[in-house]
Amino acid sequence: MPFSPFHLVNGNEARGLVLLADHARRDLPEEYGSLGLPPQQFERHIAYDIGVELLTRKLAVMLDVPAVLGGFSRLLIDPNRGEDDPTLIMRLSDGAIIPGNNPMPEAEHQKRVNVFYRPYHDAVADRIDAVAKVSGKAPLVISIHSFTAFWKTTPRPWHAGILWDSDPRAVLPLIKALEADPQLVVGDNEPYDGALRNDTMFKHCIVPGLAHALIEVRQDLIADETGISEWADRLAPILEAINADPDMHVVRQYGSRTGPLEEV
Repeated sequence: MPFSPFHLVNGNEARGLVLLADHARRDLPEEYGSLGLPPQQFERHIAYDIGVELLTRKLAVMLDVPAVLGGFSRLLIDPNRGEDDPTLIMRLSDGAIIPGNNPMPEAEHQKRVNVFYRPYHDAVADRIDAVAKVSGKAPLVISIHSFTAFWKTTPRPWHAGILWDSDPRAVLPLIKALEADPQLVVGDNEPYDGALRNDTMFKHCIVPGLAHALIEVRQDLIADETGISEWADRLAPILEAINADPDMHVVRQYGSRTGPLEEV
């Protein structure tokens, strides 16, 4: 099967909802080998978001909505970064030196942008545009990620986190719905801040004014099929209810905490 920088999951575009999974896979094109890393490094979060591909696919089926999955490891190039971000191609990631990324000739840097990064983002833009045309309304966009249970030696208490910049429309009801379960610890812009200039949500949602949210699920909770099913069952009705709100399908400009959009 030929390598692809993205994978599409079909769904009913008239529903007005698009799922994204930037770090769904840990694949590398054959020409890159393993970037000089031992195989066990591709079992870690530095290579991909554990559990996210199956969770996103399951949600897409349950909700009958389309999804776009990143087709390459974030070690090759990170699709959830701006092209000018110094962490776009990592030389060192959580203690692992990546020999295939250091040194990085400018020609190789640009090749990875052109061959992998931009085609993925073009696929995201195309799917959002298709959903807008078929549904006749602004799409709601939900991005699925996962995070480690520990940062170095510090445990992370959150079961899930909702990351966002400035548009609260999908975020607040999502946090409220998850917090209705007293057993869940839900992070608001934890364990990361969602205001990351020129990342996927910035490019495809903040700039055009589309309602959106980024969901982070702790990786140990979706590391097997049982956990993935539990989280799909939890998230699907929440996303269904949020998507039914007409305000999720109106273009509204909220700007960004990272600075004026006019500078983009």
